[in-house]
Amino acid sequence: MEKLLECVPNFSEGQDKEKINFIAESIKKVRNVKLLDIDSGHHVNRTVMTFLGEPPAVAEAAFEAIKAASICIDMSSHTGTHPRIGATDVCPLIPYKNMQMDEAIDISKQLASKVACELKIPTYLYNESAQSQERKKLAWIRHGEYENLKNKLNNSDFLPDYGNPIFNPKAGICIIGARQILLAYNVNITTKDLSIAKTIAANIRETSATGLPSVRAIGWYIAEFDTVQVSCNITDYTKTSIFEVYDKITELATSYNTQVSGSELVGMIPIQALSNKQIPGFTITQAIDYLGLDAVKPFDFNKKVIELNWNSLY
Repeated sequence: MEKLLECVPNFSEGQDKEKINFIAESIKKVRNVKLLDIDSGHHVNRTVMTFLGEPPAVAEAAFEAIKAASICIDMSSHTGTHPRIGATDVCPLIPYKNMQMDEAIDISKQLASKVACELKIPTYLYNESAQSQERKKLAWIRHGEYENLKNKLNNSDFLPDYGNPIFNPKAGICIIGARQILLAYNVNITTKDLSIAKTIAANIRETSATGLPSVRAIGWYIAEFDTVQVSCNITDYTKTSIFEVYDKITELATSYNTQVSGSELVGMIPIQALSNKQIPGFTITQAIDYLGLDAVKPFDFNKKVIELNWNSLY
């Protein structure tokens, strides 16, 4: 049976098209891999790329992309809204078809070792690949961001999983790990009061007493859209759907005398995640309208839904 592995690396560059294209071309040149999506944010200064293919080829493409990012991105001059700690800030590997998580974990470790050895970038394993409980959480590794990285590398509890704890001022560190499908999903709030978005985010994240399972969230202001957003990571959409997140944020926004004005999906989404609204006959088009997914930029479901995009792999 054909095995397919998905990779969704996040690069700390969302403004310079030449740099973004340079990284994208490093992926495209690898056979048996298809680059499905490039999603760049100017204000967050971050690009999420999604590619899919045969596991060994995906591992090769991931390495080439991390290498390209280390060449063209200089973290010492990087600014952006999104938390970040490296040129390739995080590189998740997702078992997509006919693969077990253990297989993706093994590939993530091989990739991390190669990045550390050949590129001299301190590399950390996270999520399912993590070697300790605290390192499962991306936020724990990324805490303090790039600006505090040099000091953190001197701490005995922050030694890299691969490579030496030597500060790489240009590339920072790289975080690699296997995980399940994650939805990066931002909901727009009409108010300009950032504190409201931050309060809503605190109320819905899974660590809150009133929070939603499998939801992580922060509030931020995005200048290019002139709106505040509640930016969410839904780590298991089978436990909390994208619709439940949207509805909860809508409810909380109303309680603060404001309202939701649509939402934004960063990267791609499996078709099941757009079809689980408990309304008979609920279509993808209706889901897009319900969530207002084209509020800040066009949403083409033929390009954004994984299953509608990957079948022409070869």
